[in-house]
Amino acid sequence: MDRDTLSKLEQLNQLSLSPEEQDDMLAFFAAREGDWDALARIDTENVERMVHVRPMVNVLREDVAAQPFAREDLLAQAPESMDGYWQVPQV
Repeated sequence: MDRDTLSKLEQLNQLSLSPEEQDDMLAFFAAREGDWDALARIDTENVERMVHVRPMVNVLREDVAAQPFAREDLLAQAPESMDGYWQVPQV
């Protein structure tokens, strides 16, 4: 990364870095470029792609449609009802 790119990123992110902070950021990104170069040299031809490091298991219950409560029982709890629906104050 160069100073021009860093200046554009400062503008985009509404930052104002001091010259010392700019030097620190440039040194940080220069070190990261070396990391990426080292990773690029690793042979990953026979490595299987993965999304998660650990196997994911669905611990949720089966999604089965069911009517857990009887409509009449629910309507009996309503303060008021009309034509089989809860009646609530108008907002």
